[in-house]
Amino acid sequence: MRVVLQHLRPSSTSSSLENIESSLSSSVCAAGDSAAYHRTSVYGDDIVIVFVLFTLYSAYRTALCKSKRGGFKDTFPDDLLTPVLKALIEKTNLNPSEVGDIVVGTVLAPGSQRASECRMAAFYAGFPETVPIRTVNRQCSSGLQAVADVAAAIKAGFYDIGIGAGLESMTSNAMAWEGSVNPRVKTMAQAQNCLLPMGVTSENVAHRFNVTRQEQDQAAVDSHRKAAAATASGKFKEEIIPVATKNPVPISVDDGIRPNATLSDLAKLKPVFKKDGTTTAGNSSQVSDGAGAVLLMKRSLAMQKGLPILGVFRTFAAVGVDPAIMGVGPAAAIPAAVKAAGLELDDIDLFEINEAFASQFVYCRKKLELDPEKINVNGGAMAIGHPLGATGARCVATLLHEMKRRGKDCRFGVISMCIGTGMGAAAVFERGDSVDELCNARKIESNNLLSKDAR
Repeated sequence: MRVVLQHLRPSSTSSSLENIESSLSSSVCAAGDSAAYHRTSVYGDDIVIVFVLFTLYSAYRTALCKSKRGGFKDTFPDDLLTPVLKALIEKTNLNPSEVGDIVVGTVLAPGSQRASECRMAAFYAGFPETVPIRTVNRQCSSGLQAVADVAAAIKAGFYDIGIGAGLESMTSNAMAWEGSVNPRVKTMAQAQNCLLPMGVTSENVAHRFNVTRQEQDQAAVDSHRKAAAATASGKFKEEIIPVATKNPVPISVDDGIRPNATLSDLAKLKPVFKKDGTTTAGNSSQVSDGAGAVLLMKRSLAMQKGLPILGVFRTFAAVGVDPAIMGVGPAAAIPAAVKAAGLELDDIDLFEINEAFASQFVYCRKKLELDPEKINVNGGAMAIGHPLGATGARCVATLLHEMKRRGKDCRFGVISMCIGTGMGAAAVFERGDSVDELCNARKIESNNLLSKDAR
């Protein structure tokens, strides 16, 4: 304390140290009271952004294509991941050797095989052998989990720069159980419900919470309409990286969007999972192929490199729910993530909620009483597609680029999805330049650097 006080009093000389020391006395420091300290730092009270929040410089994705019959049906999974990894480096002029880790969310492929494919993709993209890579699987939230894992590792000090990505080729890897099931599963209802087809859980949500067929079909029509409008206006061009395939023209447009979808057309479709049910191929997410990737780093390093900030990763939450109604996951995860960020639902300007099924999407929207004008403004998985492991990364790209377009009118955004076996995940993001403008920093009137207890 003597040394600190000497620095704060430049006029003090060594002969005055005794006087300074005699003026010191122990007292309780009100460090827990945010009003106790007034700083002249350019970040004010937001100095913690340097340490606990991480900037996102770039977030890109491939187009999403219908599995087995879409544009990527003959494309190897590693050839989907390679372009987005390469784009992160090329568009930021980052030295790839600076990346501390690459984490890829992926679900359906055999773990060892997909891990090898991802490593190969990193080499194809120009990363040196010194950059490690791994995969993570939390089913439909795997891409978002990868981003959260990288942010957590940066916070822990394991490295300063990392990439969170997602990859799924549902053409190459079908949704199927391999091997036998433990007979013990019959002894516990919750364990049995983990094996329910996702469409059956959609029917359970619709039945239990009275989500009508018309509400579901309308949500699907809205999704296609908004996605078609976003495509036509070029909104997705900033986030989509073209992918070269066997076709002469690289693929850069989502191919599952139906601009002319109508309620009358969807009403003709028969239920898929239950004879008298309401879940159809038209009001469910599309089975797709695709990839996405997000570059994260410490804010201090970002400032040092002079890179513009696309967004800030604020908080992440994963929660468990009843496996029989797994689709309700976002209704539980979103409030948890928003609360952890010190915010209220009303503070959120945009939501990207994965449309696994219209039933669960409509339920979550109604349960949380969210403004429909804030949700999936450019369409969702019913129109764009849901390549399981890539969806989280795709949503990050879509959300942050839309927040950038909206500017000061959009500060906070949320991404969320339900997860098979009964879970939900959500993350809160802040628009990068809104943090730079220090919108929530208190103005400092004096240069007194001492706590109120010391004054």
